[in-house]
Amino acid sequence: MEERQSGKRKRSSQKIQSSQKIQSSRKEQAAETKESVRVLGRVIRYMAANYKLAVAAVLACIILSAAATLKGMVFIQSLVDDYIRPLAEQALAGNTAPDFSPLAEALWGLAALYLTGILAAYAYNRIMVAVSQGTMKRLRVELFTRMESLPIKYFDTHTHGDIMSVYTNDVDTLRQLMSQSIPQVANSAVTLAATAVSMLILNVPLSILTFAMAGVMVLATRCLSGRSATHFGKQQSALGEVDGYIEEMMDGQKVVKVFCHEEQAKREFEVLNERLRDNADKANRYANLLMPVNANIGNLSYVLCSVAGGILALNGIGGITIGTIIAFVGLNKNFTQPITQISQQMNSVVMAAAGAKKGV
Repeated sequence: MEERQSGKRKRSSQKIQSSQKIQSSRKEQAAETKESVRVLGRVIRYMAANYKLAVAAVLACIILSAAATLKGMVFIQSLVDDYIRPLAEQALAGNTAPDFSPLAEALWGLAALYLTGILAAYAYNRIMVAVSQGTMKRLRVELFTRMESLPIKYFDTHTHGDIMSVYTNDVDTLRQLMSQSIPQVANSAVTLAATAVSMLILNVPLSILTFAMAGVMVLATRCLSGRSATHFGKQQSALGEVDGYIEEMMDGQKVVKVFCHEEQAKREFEVLNERLRDNADKANRYANLLMPVNANIGNLSYVLCSVAGGILALNGIGGITIGTIIAFVGLNKNFTQPITQISQQMNSVVMAAAGAKKGV
């Protein structure tokens, strides 16, 4: 009897400990996410401080590029219903000389629209290269100036390799964030908002279905990115430790040889290297799952909208036409794709946030 009670108490204690670990892990993930958002906001403000006009031009080009893409997607409905179908009906009625001039004018207008979008996309990417490189130059100068004023105690408590990793690894992750991730996220946000409005105008029931699937994608992104953020921070710290240890051992190689410290140095390096491998493996394990998971949820959303749209069209519900279905499934893809693209950028975003905690 006592053994049963003891077993029950043991199992109950294990459940409580497991529940506490889960709650602690969730709190840690939430804290990491909040800290990453705070640091990223600080980085964006730092970048925009000296490039206000350039940042404004980038935002204008992003809006123009997204609007051109969206207009082309919505035009498909008009192309099918107002041009292709009437021409097809004329051909079936025996008209051997249909007038293609309205269709040609519409296609030329569409081509000009897409060209405008391409030029706008090129412009904002080119401007962001100049902004990111200029910001990185300013950041390195300020880092160096700041380190020149630090007390000797700082350099005694930090290895040279760890200090150098701030100028190389951490600053480089910020460069990738500024030149690639921030424009991509801004473009995706504008595309999401504009596409959502266009879908609601076309068809409300299909829009609700699309929003529901997008909610599933957001939940998946939140779950996986929260797990990877903690390990990305640890990865950046471990990388600095490994760089510092390598620099210290290489710089003091003569001392290592004189005191026969080779084997101990190898063992200490293996411990640091294994810690880096473990953190990098856990960080990328979750982050690399984001894109394929969201891409497949997006494909499922595309199929569901196609099937639902076909059913509504066959039953004459909502006045859906063939052009509406074709345009809407294109918008559906255009709505879920930015979420997938943002999930692809999560690696660089969390890495940059982790690096910014050390470098900015």
